[in-house]
Amino acid sequence: GSNLARRLADLGAAVTVVDNLTETQGGNRFNLDGYQERFRVVEADVGDAKRLPALVEGASVVFNLAAATSHLDSMRDPLGDLEVNCRAQLALLEACRLHAKDAVVVFTSTRQVYGKPERLPVDETHRLAPPDINGIHKAAGEAYHTLYHRVHGLRTTVLRLTNVYGPRMRIKDARQTFLGVWVRDAVEGKPFEVWGGEQVRDFTFVDDLVEALLLSADPALAGRILNIGGSPPVSLKTAADTLVAEAGAAARYEVREFPAERKRIDIGDYATDDRRFRSLTGWTPRTDLGEGFRRSLAYYRRHLARYL
Repeated sequence: GSNLARRLADLGAAVTVVDNLTETQGGNRFNLDGYQERFRVVEADVGDAKRLPALVEGASVVFNLAAATSHLDSMRDPLGDLEVNCRAQLALLEACRLHAKDAVVVFTSTRQVYGKPERLPVDETHRLAPPDINGIHKAAGEAYHTLYHRVHGLRTTVLRLTNVYGPRMRIKDARQTFLGVWVRDAVEGKPFEVWGGEQVRDFTFVDDLVEALLLSADPALAGRILNIGGSPPVSLKTAADTLVAEAGAAARYEVREFPAERKRIDIGDYATDDRRFRSLTGWTPRTDLGEGFRRSLAYYRRHLARYL
């Protein structure tokens, strides 16, 4: 969200940033460092139905990135996840329907809604079988957005993201992405853990995703659900080797057995088929995994204390 807001400001947009700054979800004022005066920053919850009308009124685009992202947390606190990923989404859609009916609404969902893939790469026709509470609620969020397009004419677009990483991600723990922990440990010269190691994943560098988000604001995409991928899929061990190569001699990792609590909700191998989005928009990711790690490491070497 912060990377998108900064890019929009650079493009000359009038930007309102709405965030409740929940620390466990990555809320960090430093993410807007140097840009605070260029935004209208509102510390509020997107589920606050009383405040939302004034926040969305007059908006031409609403990028709806607000979410609870931790799969494990959703299993421990399903009602808390329901509040953020379902009720708050309905509150925002209602506010848009009543007070920003001409706005484009872009909702970021997750590849987790597919569950364990039956085939690779996974395209948008793959059946949905969320493996955890978070995935179920994100699928519900998608359904709310497509319903509001179909029934109310709201111009909503849903993007299913894979693993997003880069500057300004949360690195204290794996609530946003396990790559954050990897990068932090590499910067601090500590061994990071690779669980299993043979699982295949694909990764999207945050700047590439920002460009995809900008393109997704095209009203012509309204009503669609579209995958967003990134660099070619690799095993977790290959990803770890790439990070070590970029971080230098002090970096290292240890392969560990997948923790049982997490293995129950792991989806195994995953690779995105995003040809539909690419054909509609001309988008293509420009950042390979090595460069993405290199830029992430450089950022956290400069600003590590701000994220601990």
